[in-house]
Amino acid sequence: MITPFTEAGTLDLEGARQLAGRLVAQGCDGLVLNGTTGESPTTTDTEKAELVAAVREAVGEDVTLVAGVGSAATRHTIEGALAAEKAGADAVLVVTPYYSRPPQEAVEAHFRQVADASGLPVMLYDIPGRTGTRIEPETMIRLAEHPRIVAVKDCSYDFLGTQKVLAHTDLAYYAGCDEHVLALYAVGAAGCVSTVANAAPGPIAAILDAFDAGDTARATELQLRATPLIEAMMGAGLPGTVTAKALLARLGLPAGPVRAPLLPAGREAADGLLARYETLAAP
Repeated sequence: MITPFTEAGTLDLEGARQLAGRLVAQGCDGLVLNGTTGESPTTTDTEKAELVAAVREAVGEDVTLVAGVGSAATRHTIEGALAAEKAGADAVLVVTPYYSRPPQEAVEAHFRQVADASGLPVMLYDIPGRTGTRIEPETMIRLAEHPRIVAVKDCSYDFLGTQKVLAHTDLAYYAGCDEHVLALYAVGAAGCVSTVANAAPGPIAAILDAFDAGDTARATELQLRATPLIEAMMGAGLPGTVTAKALLARLGLPAGPVRAPLLPAGREAADGLLARYETLAAP
C-alpha cells in the first residue's frame, strides 16, 4: 500500500484508512505497510508506527497487516520490528540490508537476529536490484529452519532459484513483481504483494481466484489483460510509488505527493496510466 500524504507533505492518516478499507473491500486479504511502494526510505519511525496503528483501527483484527521494518542496520531493523508489534502489525517484512553488501553469512545472521527479537512472523524481502545483495537460495533454505521466518516477498527475478526454495522448504512465497503473479502462483506460491493492486485490487485478486477455481485459462486471460497496466506502472521507467500515486490521484483517491528525492509523474504519464486502468476496469 502507498503511504498517502497531505499536499503539505505530512502523513494523511484519514486517507490511509480510506485506502485500506477500499483495498480490503475489493479483494485484498492482507496489506503491506511501509514497504517500498509505501516510501519507507523517506518516512520516519514515528510515521511508520502511526500508519500501522491507523490502518489496524480501520480494517479491524481479521485483516493481516505486514509492516515493513527493514533497514541497512540490524539494530534499527530490530527497533522497527518491536515498534510494529506494539502498533498492531501481524508480521514484519524485512529487506536484505542494503548498501553495505554483506556476505551471505552476515545476511543470514541479520535475519536470524531480527526474527529472534520479536514475537512476529517474518517475511523476507529478496530484491537484489535495490539492495545490491541477493538472499541466495541456499541461505533461504537455512533460514526456513527458523520458526518465525515463514514467508518471502520474491523480487529476485530468479525463477529457478525460487522453485528450488519452494521445493525444499515450507516458506510461503509471494510474488513481488506483478508480471509474475500467475507464474509464481502456478508453481506453489501463496499469493502476491502487488503494487498495481493499489489502483486495481479486484483485477489482481481475480487472477488468483480464477486459478483457485481451477480455471487456468481464465487466470491466464486475466493476467494478460492486466499486463498493459502492469507495464505502465512498473516497466515504463518510473518507480511504482510514483505511478501508483499518480493513478490514485486521477481516480480521486487519497495519495498526495511523493517525497523527495522522488518526483511526481508528468501529465502525459498520468494520462497514459488512467487510459490503461480504464481499459482494464471496463466490462
